[in-house]
Amino acid sequence: MNARTHRLCVAPMMDWTDRHCRYFLRLVSRHARLYTEMVTSGALTHGDVAYHLEFDPAEHPVALQLGGSDPALLAVCAKLGERYGYDEINLNCGCPSERVQTGSFGACLMAEPALVADCVAAMRDAVALPVTVKHRIGLDAGEDYGFVRDFVGTVAAAGCDAFIVHARNAVLKGLSAKENREVPPLRYDVVHRLERDFPALTFVLNGGLADWDTIERELAVVDGAMLGRVAYHDPYFLAQADWRAFGDETPARSRADVLRALVPYAETQLARGVPLRAIARHVLGLYHGRSGGRRFRQILSDAAKLRNAGPELFLVALAVVEPVEAVRG
Repeated sequence: MNARTHRLCVAPMMDWTDRHCRYFLRLVSRHARLYTEMVTSGALTHGDVAYHLEFDPAEHPVALQLGGSDPALLAVCAKLGERYGYDEINLNCGCPSERVQTGSFGACLMAEPALVADCVAAMRDAVALPVTVKHRIGLDAGEDYGFVRDFVGTVAAAGCDAFIVHARNAVLKGLSAKENREVPPLRYDVVHRLERDFPALTFVLNGGLADWDTIERELAVVDGAMLGRVAYHDPYFLAQADWRAFGDETPARSRADVLRALVPYAETQLARGVPLRAIARHVLGLYHGRSGGRRFRQILSDAAKLRNAGPELFLVALAVVEPVEAVRG
């Protein structure tokens, strides 16, 4: 796989990176690789496939993240992902929540590298798409580098050539999902070592990346960087991604232009019965740290306004932070 495809990615985030969020983020960055929320194999084999998998073509490049541990079921789900047009199938071996563990997938799968290898092999046999794995660097208090090295080696032998590595351990008992993103220490050096030991593989660093100086420093060592909450809470942070990570000097859309470009999308979605709040909730951070940003958020999170307004509410909010731009729109 060409490592440049993963140079800058936005992480799969439950309840956040749905299709509306991804469309909005694509208006900010042309090249950042986007990931779905984790979709379990059970949700696809027993639920509404279109609800989980439909997306707008503008979202490309976009990857489908699957959660599961049954090779045959994952192969079926990977085929569905390929049919719906995704660019990549990613297997979740990093989520530490106890609810996910109950289903025998997520981070606990790191203890069963042979099973993960079987899952990867089954999906690779089923589709022509790249199959990648997202994982942690260890489990609980273990800090033995050999554990993650052997995990990567075993899974790579099954045909996975790209690994997204959250550079923290996963604590399977006693920490919440939120605490698992903050309490275990970041150890970027482990990912650097994997990069050295497996030079033919692609490694994307995830965890704690929230400023461009750090991201650019890490991109000098690893193949790619994956951003999480900074890309959601401060989405215009991604406006620098195209030139800083991909070398594309084409000017990014302004915040106002992003908002205006979202209006026709919202009109189409509302005509399909999607409530405005389902789109507006992802836009609240667009003016993060800017004058008027608080009032912007208030307007777009006001339940009464959202219930009665159409997409023009975006322009009403824009008029609070950039009156001249609102008039121009």
